[in-house]
Amino acid sequence: MSQSGTSKQALAVADPSCSAANSPPNSPPALKRRKIQEDNNSPPVDGGGPAGPGAGPGQTDPHQNGASSNGFNTMTGSAASPTASSPAKNGNAANGHAKNGNGGGAARSEEAIDESLYSRQLYVLGHEAMKKMAQSNVLVSGMKGLGVEVAKNVILGGVKSVTLHDTENCQLPDLSSQFYLTEADVGQNRATVTLPKLAELNNYVATSASSLPLTAAFIQQFSVVVLTQSSLKEQLAISEITRPAGIALIIADTRGLYAQVFNDFGPNFTVIDTTGEPPITAMISAISDQGIVACQDETRHGLEDGDHVTFAEVEGMTELNGGPPRPIKVLGPYTFSIGDVSQFSPYVKGGIATQVKMPTQVAFKPLSEALTDESLFLITDFGKFDRPALMHLAFITLHEFRQAQQRLPQPWSQSDAQAFVDLAKSLNPQYMNLPVDEAFEQFQAQFAKLAAGDLSPMAAAMGGFVAQEVMKACSGKFMPVKQWMYFDALECLPADLSGLTEAECAPQNSRYDGQIAVFGRSFQAKLGDQKYFVVGAGAIGCELLKNFAMVGLGAGAGRIIVTDMDCIEKSNLNRQFLFRPWDVQKAKSSTAAAAIKAMNPNMNVESQENRVGPETEDTYHDGFFEELDGVANALDNIEARTYMDRRCVYYGLPLLESGTLGTKGNTQVVIPHVTESYSSSQDPPEKSIPICTLKNFPNQIEHTLQWARDLFEGAFSQAPLNAQQYLEDPEFVDKTMRLQGAQPIETIELVKKMLVDEKPSDFADCVAWARLYFQELYHNQIRQLLHNFPADQKTSSGQMFWSGPKRCPKALEFDPNCQVHMDFVTSGANLMAEVYGIKGSRDESDIATILKRVNVTPFKPRDGVKIAANDAEAQAQAQQETSDQETLTKMAQDLPPRDSFKGLKISCLEFEKDDDTNFHMDFIVAASNLRAENYGIAPADRHKSKLIAGRIIPAIATTTSLVAGLVALELYKLVQGHKSVEVFKNGFANLALPFITFSDPIKAPVGKYYDKEWTLWDRFLLENDGDKEMTLADFLNHFKEKEQLEITMLSQGVSMLYSFFMAPKKREERLKMPMSKVVESVSKKSIPPYVKALVFELCCNDKDGEDVDVPYVQYKLPKKN
Repeated sequence: MSQSGTSKQALAVADPSCSAANSPPNSPPALKRRKIQEDNNSPPVDGGGPAGPGAGPGQTDPHQNGASSNGFNTMTGSAASPTASSPAKNGNAANGHAKNGNGGGAARSEEAIDESLYSRQLYVLGHEAMKKMAQSNVLVSGMKGLGVEVAKNVILGGVKSVTLHDTENCQLPDLSSQFYLTEADVGQNRATVTLPKLAELNNYVATSASSLPLTAAFIQQFSVVVLTQSSLKEQLAISEITRPAGIALIIADTRGLYAQVFNDFGPNFTVIDTTGEPPITAMISAISDQGIVACQDETRHGLEDGDHVTFAEVEGMTELNGGPPRPIKVLGPYTFSIGDVSQFSPYVKGGIATQVKMPTQVAFKPLSEALTDESLFLITDFGKFDRPALMHLAFITLHEFRQAQQRLPQPWSQSDAQAFVDLAKSLNPQYMNLPVDEAFEQFQAQFAKLAAGDLSPMAAAMGGFVAQEVMKACSGKFMPVKQWMYFDALECLPADLSGLTEAECAPQNSRYDGQIAVFGRSFQAKLGDQKYFVVGAGAIGCELLKNFAMVGLGAGAGRIIVTDMDCIEKSNLNRQFLFRPWDVQKAKSSTAAAAIKAMNPNMNVESQENRVGPETEDTYHDGFFEELDGVANALDNIEARTYMDRRCVYYGLPLLESGTLGTKGNTQVVIPHVTESYSSSQDPPEKSIPICTLKNFPNQIEHTLQWARDLFEGAFSQAPLNAQQYLEDPEFVDKTMRLQGAQPIETIELVKKMLVDEKPSDFADCVAWARLYFQELYHNQIRQLLHNFPADQKTSSGQMFWSGPKRCPKALEFDPNCQVHMDFVTSGANLMAEVYGIKGSRDESDIATILKRVNVTPFKPRDGVKIAANDAEAQAQAQQETSDQETLTKMAQDLPPRDSFKGLKISCLEFEKDDDTNFHMDFIVAASNLRAENYGIAPADRHKSKLIAGRIIPAIATTTSLVAGLVALELYKLVQGHKSVEVFKNGFANLALPFITFSDPIKAPVGKYYDKEWTLWDRFLLENDGDKEMTLADFLNHFKEKEQLEITMLSQGVSMLYSFFMAPKKREERLKMPMSKVVESVSKKSIPPYVKALVFELCCNDKDGEDVDVPYVQYKLPKKN
């Protein structure tokens, strides 16, 4: 029940036990106390420092204690950390530096990626990008809420090392957003106390901490530097270090409901893939001498001007094959130009054009120049086009205010706000030169009032965004922000701001003070009283639960209930950050609940392990939902999402919905009586592969992988299941005989094969079966296909049959020296052995010996075999197929009696893609690639095969963090009681581009009968008086008299209770019955005792006899004594 899928739908290699102290010399060495100070009269940069680049663990820096380094004077340290001189081990500070003891990151670049951990992320970033990340050292400065979110996501992502830096000690308000701080940590250095918990996230990432001011030598060891909580003076000074050294600099900050991100990746940064989308392929039907390419079968190519393509399999104009990438110009949806090719040979037929991702050079301006360049703003909300410039000036003003006052503006202080506005006016000509009007002053004043706020949802959203920028800087994968990104969520404030006074929002010596500074004490109490149901504790579920714990949702008189029926797997650990390696195989819900309880001991959280659906309505019944204030979905399938959506509509509850797909994410808020519901719209169905293409005419690796997956299911799941049912169910044959079409004969044949014809007695028989299966699939069937449709066959129109998407196959000859051939036999034999409980073998030499004894009968194609040339023919053949009753009866009689198989146990294998020892993926990869060899299709490696055959949804922690943060911002609005649709935001993001946009939720469509308007949230509510229940006749009369509606049909679920065309006798009988008895009589089921109301659907005519659409009926049952 994790997040995977949009709302409608892995790395390291060193020994995890390796100590950071044993890292190679090029990993970040122990940090030393120092400050950066320019040789001239420039002030020092505030912040910490390490040993020089060559200093290993235990070594000293020759520039320590006042020696000069890189144009800066170093100074012995300050008293920034009270533990600066204490011994260091596993997170305790020593000379301002602590290590997690994990290490191993430095060695990973030379070794394989841990696909069991990073599998889902690998499908987002790819191996090359992750290898580059594994060589990157990252510094994250500032360990409040935003800093810890960035560090968390970067560590989960799998860089070489992360160094946590903070010169300040923990204060109680930090707990508003910093989920790894506790009240016991108050007074201790934030980086030092955060280190042990962050280090647990990924044993492959060397994680360390520094509590000392930053130095030039220290900074120059990193690939990427992330600054949070930093002053503008510090930012400018550090940018003068990072830019000349080729170090990527990212500056990020959140203040109340405002956020800022800045990138400087240098003057010539290379992006290797701007979008992350799979390369487009197009099958070619024609290429003119002028270089105009037409695509096959009127299929849209999807290319854009400036894209580059390469060619393969072109006949005639062979000069294109294997040539360098050629730029294209789009001429239309089905055509594009590649320039003059008149000097090439004439085009004959065929060919595939494949998009090539070309490197893109991006130039960044230094911070000093970017400060005054408003052309560098990334617009995230086109309804707030003027906001970035206003926020840019506000953040600059905040730096100046803080430097002058040595503090932030007091929350909701009118005097501080006015001083802030005056300061912004004075700075405006230097930076933005914006029109100074009432809107300008109101915005700057509002910024000042909120600037002291520290909100977990803002930190989570921006932490995901910034961490993705870090990964871009490390890998060159995806387009970075160029260069400023601003975001605000002012809609979270109440409509009436009069209650937000300086006294209401003053600090309360509470862990929630950062939130109280924005919303006040009363709102905090309201959050604590909320009762929310979180469905799913996967990736999004973990992030939501963490955010809810930080904001204190349900931490007062309320509570959170979380349910998830899944257990933790290793592949979850890369995204589901509440879990640790020692939690594998534990229940997700209880583990997540315990984790957030540790983050905020005040949380009232109850964990359950139930699936949501009709089968658990005895648990999630009327009483359960009626106590809730809202529901947050964190689900990975449409069926469960739709079910919860219907429940929320029925009970009038708000629903927070979200989903991710790689770097893409979306959020939706469903507001009772205001918006449409989740189910009101849906994505178009996924494009399916035609049956004929799968069976006989594949042209893409996706086709062969789906074919291989079907092969696995048929041979090792469905056939064993049929045999198992025959052995266990005495009525199996009778039930099979009643199936439609050719299914009875096909099923009985499978049972006979499993129990008689192909039943192995030992592993040698399993090997023989696999060898003969190879012969049938890759040799015999292909020869039969070519017998029916020879290579030179033409269609009735004179076109070559084997052309366009139909690739002419070739039969394979088994070769024991070919690894793929042996992989098929080895995996197939072991899987068959598992089905029958026979001990298998991985020894290929033994298997090769057995193969020499297998007798393979030469194949001779047969005449009269029907093979459909297209789907229409295949469908016609399927409709004509029947089971001859006499033949079927004889086949059933020929089956050995069930009791003759006493002691035989047959196992049905359930496909499991993530276990590399079970032969499942071995079989799929070999089967698919052999099929691809048949048809001349490029094979797929195991990684790609697992993605497609396993139907894996790519996922990465950064998107999850962003999405969950945006969801929590919508939660604020719901708790505020907002009803205006314009206040709420549905969000869509693609961090690869990067692109974030928001739209107002769609209002619920309005229906009407007579002069009464209604939406999906409305219903007819019928209640019974006391214990007396209305009859069906009373029910019909009620609508006729009260609503002037004549009910023509009445249903409940799948049961038709009443219709105008019913037999008169049956109608009269039902009219006298109480409504509950009508339901029980028709459905033949008793109404469960927990059901308080029934739902009826109506078809009605108005008084003019016209059909009208009306709401459903909520019929409340009489109270039971």
